[in-house]
Amino acid sequence: MTVLKKILLGGLLAAVSALPVQAATDNPLPPQHGIAMHGDLKYSAGFTHFDYVNPDAPKGGSVTQAGVGTFDSFNQFIIKGASADGLGLIYDSLLERANDEPFSLYGLLAASMEVPEDRSFITFNLRPEARFSDGQPLTADDVVYTFKLLREKGAPLFRAYYADISKIEVINPHRVKFHFSTNQNRELALIVGEVPILPKHIWETRDFSSPTLELPIGSGPYVISSFESGRSITYQRRSDYWAEGLPVSKGIHNFGSITYDYYRDDTVSLEAFKAGEYDFRLENSSKRWATGYTGPQFSDGRIVIQELKHQNTTGMQGFVMNSRRSQFADPRVRQALGYAFDFEWTNRNIFYSAYKRTHSYFANSEMAATELPDARELAVLEPIRNKVPAEVFSTVYRAPTTDGSGKTRSHLREALRLLRSAGWELNKGKLIDQTSGKQFKFEILMRDKSFERIIAPFARNLKRMGVDVQIRLVDISQFINRYRSYDFDMLVGSFPQSSSPGNEQRDYWHSSMADQPGTRNIIGIKNPAIDYLVETLIQAPTRADLVARSRALDRVLQWNHYVIPQYHISTYRVAYWNKFGVPAMRPKYSLGFNTWWVKPDAELSEAN
Repeated sequence: MTVLKKILLGGLLAAVSALPVQAATDNPLPPQHGIAMHGDLKYSAGFTHFDYVNPDAPKGGSVTQAGVGTFDSFNQFIIKGASADGLGLIYDSLLERANDEPFSLYGLLAASMEVPEDRSFITFNLRPEARFSDGQPLTADDVVYTFKLLREKGAPLFRAYYADISKIEVINPHRVKFHFSTNQNRELALIVGEVPILPKHIWETRDFSSPTLELPIGSGPYVISSFESGRSITYQRRSDYWAEGLPVSKGIHNFGSITYDYYRDDTVSLEAFKAGEYDFRLENSSKRWATGYTGPQFSDGRIVIQELKHQNTTGMQGFVMNSRRSQFADPRVRQALGYAFDFEWTNRNIFYSAYKRTHSYFANSEMAATELPDARELAVLEPIRNKVPAEVFSTVYRAPTTDGSGKTRSHLREALRLLRSAGWELNKGKLIDQTSGKQFKFEILMRDKSFERIIAPFARNLKRMGVDVQIRLVDISQFINRYRSYDFDMLVGSFPQSSSPGNEQRDYWHSSMADQPGTRNIIGIKNPAIDYLVETLIQAPTRADLVARSRALDRVLQWNHYVIPQYHISTYRVAYWNKFGVPAMRPKYSLGFNTWWVKPDAELSEAN
């Protein structure tokens, strides 16, 4: 999914201003019903629904899903607190994404929009019928207030993501214009349309910067009907939902109520699912998928299990080293530690051969750097040739590979060679810093005990290299706090990517994000060459340029060895009680669970 904007070499947030009507500055362009990042829209004006929905799907029925851990807040826009699952159901945005296109959006709160070819601004024409769940109209003032609130008091990602907004202008109550400080950020016109719009009349008298369990107000299809703090939350579909008949709403959000029940871990959660305590499960463990989905409820068809292929970019998951820590500052050390992870043995003996090794930050996509750079990419890389590893130009990156036998002696020898070049020496079974005389030591932080079976073999190989490594299991609240404050040595982290990467890359990799708590630059990257590549990617004028610039960024990240790549899978592993209807077509870039419905006869069967 797209996310995050442009801080030019540490530049500060430009002020957002709501101005009075200024007809002289508002030069209307032909209105359009949608906007695509690159290329043409799939759906023409006057379309009635997305192809991947059933526009006649019945509404109603109840669905229960599982949450893991706990929650203590209904404010998902700040870095404090643990927000509840499903809060996006409460809010509408100006535009709605089509999940069968790489990145195209169509009008939701906005009936239409006007945008010039250079995308230096965008004007939204709001639907007069749009209403919050308390009956108050949604207007341009709410749009302006939302961006002001998020950029001033929200999580740091909002300041980075929307930094190129220079001004927001209220033309009239149903018309709002975004002015941009650059015409080189083509994505910005789209991503401002994806922001959940908040009610000014609610938040102007409340503290937005603190977690809260006060019931939120939004304009979306659901409201919170009940909750038990940390244990359960239920959303009820609004009978008065203002956007019910819109093309972007047809066949979507069909469930009458959605409940999330929380469990302390996934093992307990799976047993609850098998007992019928909840209805739908997306499995992320190969072991559980291979061994846990057995019993009469599976063999007689009461529970359906499926592997559904997708075309999503899988991004990067790996052992993330906190480069703010002195022991991880040297890329040779980071590279050496990568030799301790034997993916092939792990995949064969622990994962039931379910996964593919990840080598790219844009794995499973055309943005992955899997060949040497071509002419278009070389043009991007040439200005930073002396600021990046030489391998960027000469060698295709591949994470260390073994034969899967578990015999890693040659890998460990190569690791020790790198470590010696970085000033470390193996002495009586301990890896010693030749300057300080101290042993190499660090902690791997984790929150899910089931992940220990993956970390433990890695830790054993590290100990063979003389590293004093400890595995630290903490509860979800402590993990979140330490993650947000970068209080860790190493952890398993992920950097999800969309089919159209853009402004979110700032939050992941830009120097300006490294010292701000709560960003996704958890690695602590401060690298001018990467800053340059991030800005270049954001400014890509065409799809071909975006692909080339993503590959350039990918290979520079790869050869700096910031993470130890793990693995990915290109299917959704789903299990569900046989109570759902499913559209004939699935969207390319989403599971599409929000297009499913509860079969009326299934509800009657449950009632009996």
